[in-house]
Amino acid sequence: MLAIDESTADVVQRIFAEYLDGNGDRAIANLLNRDGIPCPSAHRPDQNRHRLADGWQGSSVRAILDNPRYTGYAIFGRWTKHETLLDPEDVAAGHVVRFKRAAPDRIVRTREQAHPAIVSVETFTQAQLVRRSKSAGGLKTARKAERGARNTARSYLLRGLIRCGVCGRKMQGTTIRKGAYYRWTSRTMAPGSLQLTEHPKTVNLREGVVVEALNGWLHELFHPDNRDRTAAALLGSDGSKAGCGPLEAARNRLADAEARLQRYQAAIAAGVEPDALVDPINQAQAERAAAKAQIESVPADSTVSRAEIYARIDALGDVCGTLADATTAGLSRLYRALNLELRYEPKELAVYATTSPGVDSACVRGPS
Repeated sequence: MLAIDESTADVVQRIFAEYLDGNGDRAIANLLNRDGIPCPSAHRPDQNRHRLADGWQGSSVRAILDNPRYTGYAIFGRWTKHETLLDPEDVAAGHVVRFKRAAPDRIVRTREQAHPAIVSVETFTQAQLVRRSKSAGGLKTARKAERGARNTARSYLLRGLIRCGVCGRKMQGTTIRKGAYYRWTSRTMAPGSLQLTEHPKTVNLREGVVVEALNGWLHELFHPDNRDRTAAALLGSDGSKAGCGPLEAARNRLADAEARLQRYQAAIAAGVEPDALVDPINQAQAERAAAKAQIESVPADSTVSRAEIYARIDALGDVCGTLADATTAGLSRLYRALNLELRYEPKELAVYATTSPGVDSACVRGPS
């Protein structure tokens, strides 16, 4: 069983979030060191006597990102032991033991979760897809990713959580007139992309307006007086009812990704330059693979009981207190604990928010 405390789980979740937000292994290590978060050997010296507690390294981050055990399933046979002669010309010198990665067909995973999941199968799969795409891009792509984290005095609360409703891409934090905004620009898309015809050239969203409305909604949702009503809403969205829950959402994402791939293939057949569709095709394929992985990971009987719903709410702690304190670190942890997802629709001037396990809300806002 994978023993891990709550603080460690927060760090692991942050590492995956930072990586999917575009930061490389060393960049994430630098961020953790800058925030004073102890590395594994410093956090648990009794289990890491052979390591120096000298801060986070890129290799430490990489080991966490590559470890499928954080999805809750027990994995066996990832590494194989090889004994080789220390000196091939002197047999008496003895052997040395080396560990090498096992072939994929030699790795065994349990059918059911063996311990509580730290990250979802979907999140882990997305991270692996990003890592493979970086590997395919060569050393230049990898180095660019390592330089991804910039030193900045501003923290963006919604970084990695908000996507453009038109193209589905993550919006990047930026400062405009000393204010925190989230931006998407058309120059980040491939020339000739079909989505450019539907997309504004620039999309800007002011953070303060969104956070104010978002916190108001969460305060009402998790206020002690509304606990039973919230539990009833969550119970109705656990996936046992048609059209509700994470499983149905994953099926919808799978259908959407496959539909987009079919449109791209039809466009190529109609004469559109294939190079212009490389990025959207790769994005759709990654989303399809992640959705399939999530669907396959859901047990046949995934109904959540009322007691489990109340336990999930209690595990969040004092949500209203965190919102009242309004510290950057506290709000960031709360948003990620809720698996918050935001989608900005520029034509509607509205942000649609979803928290796990499946409570939806539309936060309507005016011009930024």
